[in-house]
Amino acid sequence: MRPLKQAIYSSRTADKFVVRLPDGMRERIAEVARNHHRSMNSEIIARLEQSLIQEGALGDELSMRLDSPELSLHERELLQRFRQLSHRQQNALVSLIAHDAEAAANAN
Repeated sequence: MRPLKQAIYSSRTADKFVVRLPDGMRERIAEVARNHHRSMNSEIIARLEQSLIQEGALGDELSMRLDSPELSLHERELLQRFRQLSHRQQNALVSLIAHDAEAAANAN
């Protein structure tokens, strides 16, 4: 199996920005993040990214819109769920799919 490229995102190299949260919001974000099995940071990033995608505010590499006529209903659902995963989960899923595809190709 070929190794995947190292994720571009790294907590050591990522831009940092301090946000002041209203009273109680930190606890609400923590609870939602736990329910999604993500860190608070990953939860916030996923929600910001989804919001920017829906507004069409991200660059072409991330702006494949969920309402694109090129996507089937199933592709739309998969893409939406994939974007809700943490980067670690996304990398793990891509690795699993790549491994499965490689195993299937070797079986033929």
